[in-house]
Amino acid sequence: MAKSEKPKKPTDWRKRFGAAKEPHVVMLSSPFAGVPAGAMMLISSPGEIARYVAAIPSGETRTITRLRSDLAKRAKADAMCPVTTSIYLRVVAEVALDDMEAGKSMDEVVPFWRIIEPTEKLAAKLSCGPERIEHLRALEAG
Repeated sequence: MAKSEKPKKPTDWRKRFGAAKEPHVVMLSSPFAGVPAGAMMLISSPGEIARYVAAIPSGETRTITRLRSDLAKRAKADAMCPVTTSIYLRVVAEVALDDMEAGKSMDEVVPFWRIIEPTEKLAAKLSCGPERIEHLRALEAG
């Protein structure tokens, strides 16, 4: 490590959860992440995503594509930002993992394993890894 580099601090996921702006819709002046110029795009929030995921019934799963579609429709937008969706979904999952590490049960946290597939890139970025998502899905399936 070079002298000018500081050791990276661990991310405070709960702080990131609380610091996000409220969901809002913007009109794109240029294409962004596969969403065309002129489209109305929802920029969600960790709280809105957490509420959506928490409402998925036990034993069911949804895709991130469906989450984006459902929340965009609710907001009367054409699309939901794929970049912030991934970031905020990771924030939601990491807060749930922190809570589980602190002793909360699966029933007391946002069930991120119902929406993050073990094979997705996002699963590999989580502190728990894809294997834990598979394990949580198996536990819930009984």
